[in-house]
Amino acid sequence: MADIVPGNTVRTRYKTGEYVARFVEERNDKVGIVEILAVLRHPTQGDLHQPNEVNVPLFHQRKALAHHEKAVVQLASLVPFDGQVPDYRASLREALDLEKEKLRGRDDTWSEKALNNLNDLESDYFPTN
Repeated sequence: MADIVPGNTVRTRYKTGEYVARFVEERNDKVGIVEILAVLRHPTQGDLHQPNEVNVPLFHQRKALAHHEKAVVQLASLVPFDGQVPDYRASLREALDLEKEKLRGRDDTWSEKALNNLNDLESDYFPTN
């Protein structure tokens, strides 16, 4: 973390997603604020405490963090990001498609429910009208 200063482009995790972000500020010795620039991995659907289970009190639908959204992240999760920052919408599309493709390769109720969540989110992210 010592080599990461405000303004640096970083790779970070937030809950179950992974993002390219701009490091904004350190809040304390454990957490800091980032501004989301691109999506590398779409968040996982369902109950994280009971993975691959559908009979849970709430099967969570998790959206990716929005472009320029600020998030509080663990400083330990920050890694310098080298390279061109992807376009947010294109990166969201790619991350969403990759997550959907992984689910299509499985044949179980959890995957079907998670895929339905992602299809609903796709309509929110990329409205056709």
